[in-house]
Amino acid sequence: MSRAFDPAVLRIYQKRLRRNRVGILLSMVAMAVGLFGLLWILAVLVSKGLGAFSWDLLTQPTAAPGSEGGGLYNAIIGSLLMVGACTLVVTPVGICAGVYLNEYGRNSRFASLTRFVTDIMLSAPSIVIGLFVYALLVATTGRFSGWAGSVALALIALPVVVRTTENMLQLVPATLREAAVALGAPQWKVSTAVVVRAARSGIVTGILLAVARVSGETAPLLFTALSNQFTNFDMARPMASLPVVIFNFAMSPYEDWIALAWGGALLVTLAVLALNVVARVWFRDKN
Repeated sequence: MSRAFDPAVLRIYQKRLRRNRVGILLSMVAMAVGLFGLLWILAVLVSKGLGAFSWDLLTQPTAAPGSEGGGLYNAIIGSLLMVGACTLVVTPVGICAGVYLNEYGRNSRFASLTRFVTDIMLSAPSIVIGLFVYALLVATTGRFSGWAGSVALALIALPVVVRTTENMLQLVPATLREAAVALGAPQWKVSTAVVVRAARSGIVTGILLAVARVSGETAPLLFTALSNQFTNFDMARPMASLPVVIFNFAMSPYEDWIALAWGGALLVTLAVLALNVVARVWFRDKN
């Protein structure tokens, strides 16, 4: 009798098959629970925020309590300026740090120390970073500012970009590096023109994750940029932002402000979603 038809072997196979089916079922249930929670949040956000969506929301500054009309123009401008300044600083610094950690100093003590500090910054509460920047910039200068808010956001986004860049570069096959070196390319050319180019989709994803995270941060901006009810383009002064305005308006007793808070929350969600979709479509066509 062939061993393939041995009853003992058949029982082991059936036992493993049952375990596999149970594992797949539990995975599907976990996925369904996560999707249900996500869709529930999105449904509530859309149902409550869509009613506040209008042209005035995007073009009008915040009105006085109880007044009709008004929007979040001042907060939108503040968020764009602070997140934009943060992104302009974090993107080159984070990518260069990730390239160094993976391509040049992979096993050095300085690289190990950098990874350790980066991991600590990744797990540090955002309010602690906000307090640190408050003590460093706000308390010493005597005033809140958009620059202080950008510094706090940059300290939150930088470790995300660094670790994502390093992890994406590790996925690039070593044969690509060897082929470039065999053609006589110097190390800096291999890193920039071959390795980074091959991992650019993952690197951009890491940058987008960092931007998405800092776009909704509230606590650091409360201690650094504070807020401003008026439209302000001067980063050296207190500056409004969507997360802080949402936080303040959601707890207010005024119905119009609460509606604006829901509209602002939906606006942040749609902005992050649009940014991810555009970037993924753009780099998919480039590959």
